Amino acid sequence: IVGKQAIDDDSNQTGQMLAALMGIAQATFASKIEIGDGKATVTREVDGGLQTIEIKLPAVVTTDLRLNEPRYASLPNIMKAKKKPLDKKSPDDFGVDTTPRL
Repeated sequence: IVGKQAIDDDSNQTGQMLAALMGIAQATFASKIEIGDGKATVTREVDGGLQTIEIKLPAVVTTDLRLNEPRYASLPNIMKAKKKPLDKKSPDDFGVDTTPRL
């Protein structure tokens, strides 16, 4: 699952290019996804209403803003989260080399 559009030039090509490079199916602008039996049923909004397609998995799906229904944290959970300790880690803790290469 990838985003629908790039933030730099709004070109809408990352998902399609990724699917072409991987040689797998693609569905774009998904507002609803149902997965089962090695297939995905993807619904997207088009000018005339809704369009539903079925694609074989694995596949690349680009999302629309209506796909996600955000969950908002309750006030008690926010207060509990404030009390939890945060572990600070450096790239060395993960074995990552951050030496400049250019």
